[in-house]
Amino acid sequence: MGIYVNPGNAAYQKVLHSQIYIDKTELITITNSKIDTINCFMCVSRPRRFGKSIAADMLTAYYSKGCDSSLLFTGLDIEKDISCKVHLNQHHVIRLDIQRFLETRRDLDSFIDTIERTVAKELLEEFPDCQGFDADTRLKTILDKIFVQTGQGFIFIIDEWDHVFRIAKEYKDTQKDYLDFLRGLFKGATYVELAYMTGILPIKKYGEHSAINIFDEYSMVEPKNLGRYFGFTREEVQEQCKQQGIDHHEMERWYDGYRLGRLHIYNPQSVVGVLMWREFQSYWTKTETYEALKIYMDIDFDGLKEAVLKMIGNGHCKINTRKFQNDMTTFKTKDDIFTLLIHLGYLTYDKDHSEVFIPNLEVAQEFLNVLEDPGWDNIARSLQRSEDLLKNTWMLDGEAVAAGIAAIHNENASILKYNDENSLTCTILIAYYSARAYYMDSILELPSGKGFADVVYLPRRNVDKPALVIELKWNGSAKGAIDQIKDKEYASWIQNYIGDILLVGINYDHAKKHTCMIQKHRAV
Repeated sequence: MGIYVNPGNAAYQKVLHSQIYIDKTELITITNSKIDTINCFMCVSRPRRFGKSIAADMLTAYYSKGCDSSLLFTGLDIEKDISCKVHLNQHHVIRLDIQRFLETRRDLDSFIDTIERTVAKELLEEFPDCQGFDADTRLKTILDKIFVQTGQGFIFIIDEWDHVFRIAKEYKDTQKDYLDFLRGLFKGATYVELAYMTGILPIKKYGEHSAINIFDEYSMVEPKNLGRYFGFTREEVQEQCKQQGIDHHEMERWYDGYRLGRLHIYNPQSVVGVLMWREFQSYWTKTETYEALKIYMDIDFDGLKEAVLKMIGNGHCKINTRKFQNDMTTFKTKDDIFTLLIHLGYLTYDKDHSEVFIPNLEVAQEFLNVLEDPGWDNIARSLQRSEDLLKNTWMLDGEAVAAGIAAIHNENASILKYNDENSLTCTILIAYYSARAYYMDSILELPSGKGFADVVYLPRRNVDKPALVIELKWNGSAKGAIDQIKDKEYASWIQNYIGDILLVGINYDHAKKHTCMIQKHRAV
């Protein structure tokens, strides 16, 4: 048993002995199916504290010949699979955590050589009868010779593979040398039985092509069939809440919202925090200062601040994720910024609609921290008005609502194109920001035709508040907006809703005057 070659299972034992453990061993059935196939190269990227290292420790404990893990996996989901005993502790494993070799920038010039020498030394100890190499021989050459002489291949498990792109964002030559090292290690190598890499970023692109194009990538944008292993599923969290006597609806509001295909995924770090300490708060965002988010929010790309404004108000924004270069410095549009924020966990991606949005209350609070700084102070003032505006809506006080919306619209005129249809939608979303505490995600239909947009708020379960159906008009009248709501009937939105509904008609005109009419409507 070595540190890097055929390591033990102590790390995974600690995971199993933790107070909260959710079984994700079915992931092994997928990795087993890829061994010794042309699809044996996997790069799995997800945000920090989303269980990357736990998955790597699990795979190491399962495959490594350096330990006996039969008791560890007894009773877990993988035991039901026919492939379980076939591969359990039957493979030579090389397990690397790139952070251990690259702790500071002082290591940038030497970390690749250190990896090669360190692993080579352990391979010499593990295979003393093999000949033709020493500790100074290139790693790929040593592995080739071992495979030729013994017929035995290796499973590579590399954690934090992208650490160099995060610690040395501007060191392009070092990044390229590292990618060349990985390409030389893996491309065309017959000794590779399986390569499983995990990190925050997908594989870095140079020009039109990836530097390591042999890897299948699984990410927060393209989870493929691994989505349920990126965090905790709704069913898993509901079961834990039931066992622990925790309010699942509150857990959902705080930590749900990550979309991976059709799945809703909860932040695992934060769910575990609540289950252990029985208190709802920001667990995940406390592990990194808000400056990590502020850097990207303050980049001056056209439309970026308007889109952020819309998402803070619980709206969704269209995005093109395909041009992102998978690093933390190459940005050409706001879409590149938002794609990075998806990979970092600050935003989530609805692939069906090509939309990005803030996933939950925990992350929304991190955005609010940024708004306290200069440059965003108008938005902060607007959010402070939101609770009063929502209360005035419930009280059917159209005049007060119109005044509140006008103030918010004017405060953010520097960000918004004042008479643009989308700008009023952003204004409404910010105006009703406080609705997040009482209502589910807003249902938003972007403008179709001239001068209108619709926003619908349906109350959360166990919340005794009316649904809100909001119609916006330009150079018309608030009454005309109400009439349009009634004419359209909005059957697809509220046909199954039982409870009070408030119809909110809002008009604004070329003189920047806002008017509002609110009527109560009973669903039938």
